Amino acid sequence: MNIHSPSNKVSAAGLLIALGIIYGDIGTSPLYVLNAILKDRQVNEQLILGALSCVIWTLTLQTTVKYVMLTLRADNRGEGGIFSLFALVRRRRKWLVFPAMIGGAALLADGMITPPISVTSAIEGLRNIDALHNITDGSIVKIVLAIIIVLFFVQQFGTASIGKFFGPIMTTWFCMLGILGCLHIFDDLYIFKAFNPFYAINLLTNYPQGFWILGAVFLCTTGAEALYSDLGHCGKNNIRVSWIFVKSCLILNYLGQGAWLLSNHHGKIISEDMIVKGFNPFYGIMPEWFVLIGIVIATIAAIIASQALISGSFTLISEAIRLNLWPKMKIKYPSEAKGQLFVPGINTVLLIGCCGIVLYFRKATNMEAAYGLAITMCMIATTMLFANYLVLHRTSPLWIYLFLAIYLTIEVAFLIANLDKFPHGGFVTLLVGGLLFIIMYVWFKAKKIKNRYVELIRLEDYISNLGELSNDHTVPKYATHLVYLTGADSPKEIEHKIIYSILNQQPKRADIYWFIHVDTLNDPYTSEYSVTHIIPNEIIRVEFKLGFRVPPRLNLMFRKVVEELVANKEVNITSRYESQQRNNIIGDFQFVVMEKFLSAENVLPMWEKIIMRIYFWVKDISLSEERGFGLESSNVTVEKFPLIVSAATNLKVNRIYVDR
Repeated sequence: MNIHSPSNKVSAAGLLIALGIIYGDIGTSPLYVLNAILKDRQVNEQLILGALSCVIWTLTLQTTVKYVMLTLRADNRGEGGIFSLFALVRRRRKWLVFPAMIGGAALLADGMITPPISVTSAIEGLRNIDALHNITDGSIVKIVLAIIIVLFFVQQFGTASIGKFFGPIMTTWFCMLGILGCLHIFDDLYIFKAFNPFYAINLLTNYPQGFWILGAVFLCTTGAEALYSDLGHCGKNNIRVSWIFVKSCLILNYLGQGAWLLSNHHGKIISEDMIVKGFNPFYGIMPEWFVLIGIVIATIAAIIASQALISGSFTLISEAIRLNLWPKMKIKYPSEAKGQLFVPGINTVLLIGCCGIVLYFRKATNMEAAYGLAITMCMIATTMLFANYLVLHRTSPLWIYLFLAIYLTIEVAFLIANLDKFPHGGFVTLLVGGLLFIIMYVWFKAKKIKNRYVELIRLEDYISNLGELSNDHTVPKYATHLVYLTGADSPKEIEHKIIYSILNQQPKRADIYWFIHVDTLNDPYTSEYSVTHIIPNEIIRVEFKLGFRVPPRLNLMFRKVVEELVANKEVNITSRYESQQRNNIIGDFQFVVMEKFLSAENVLPMWEKIIMRIYFWVKDISLSEERGFGLESSNVTVEKFPLIVSAATNLKVNRIYVDR
């Protein structure tokens, strides 16, 4: 088993970790689900029993069966998430990159609205305290903004130290949910009828506009995708066992809220004004003396849920970068904890987005209108990718088609119901998700266009030229060791642009020419290298095989390779200048990075021209090639060369003769 993979054995520590970081999003849903369902509707048995039946069976079919039982099987060396799943199936069909990009963009958009709605729902509970009943919307917005700003500020320091407290806090949270639900579940024993799916079907078919209630019901399972993404933290079996406890507490709390509503508010219409003034069945089932304690625990749980989404966004972006679906960005590693990384650019974007959502919507009830639409797209994408995973594992076609029929029906129904939210705020997450998808698509498509330009030549045809240049003392030495990054998969090939750079552009004499190739693998944590001595002590190729979650710190990795080659006496890196050789001084290493720019000589179709212009505009504001590969700027030379994808072929220039 890969040393990076978590153990699949069930343990107390694994269960505690699962409770702490896996269920934050789905675990805080009782804060706002019933409020979203009740808005401007009358409390009666048909609505409450039908809605709770929808919630119970959504948690069962969508979260338990699809994600906990089925999708967790698709672990990529212990890791999960939509890009991990894509890495497993990407060689089967080229078009699978599109659901992967749609799902990734939707998850990032979801990460921008989860902190605002969770924290705002928790803080609005202050209105249930008599002394704070008249607290203004402005005050709540300021408190929420302060919490969100602090939350994003501490990301740069890593969460390894505070992560150990997440498990006990979330355990307390789920116990609180279950106990509060049990306190009121006997207010109306008819609430147990909600386990019968008949009431869900009756609500959707016979209640006025009952189908559109699915848009609010869907909020109870929005964290299911994050559950799969966090697979690598504690292992599938720990997730499956802990989910039994989590689901039980969630359902008990929902049932308690429903029984309390039927017992205390039967026949009443829950207007938006009531909700704005603090009406929330989640806080309604709390004893008056416990409300403040409950608000504190709910706020901490909401912060933990937000933290999980933020960390997941960092991981998602790092995977997209390694899979060439996102521009290179600066990534920091604030601690030695596995999976701990920090992407300053994404942190800033998420902070601005979260604050913008809080300021625009201001109230949790307004945010509910925007929440869920984007994540539905992600779930549909996961369904398509997982079906292809089942094909690769030779599952019977009957089961595959049954899986697709059930879950595409459920998720398309949720999508249609959620489209009702579009004019009420859903356009915000779709706009954000659409923008993120466009960036991914441009990066993916531009790579395909650029590949038409890459000209590979046989290296053996130029070996003698490189040898002659290396020993031509009339040419000033460029460096003792000259290192190029090559995209050629075979050691027998090299890009023409590299040979041109060495021999033609400005002859670069060096004692040893190094060619480095990085191959991104479909598994997450492989970190291996191989060495090919094309000409011993003169031309050497180093090939790194890195998993899609391994950062390409080539400066450190290459140094380690050279140290091992020297220890094995496979290469002599001592400077060959006579004075330095006598003193056994190590020669200098110079990296050359080839950076492209779009040549004016290109004749491209309009659509490809737009894509390439957007690509180079984004590339200019993103991380440079050398920093993206972890190279030190002091020993890196950047050479710019024109990218000519489609050269003009019908250019005509007529000569005229001038009489003298």
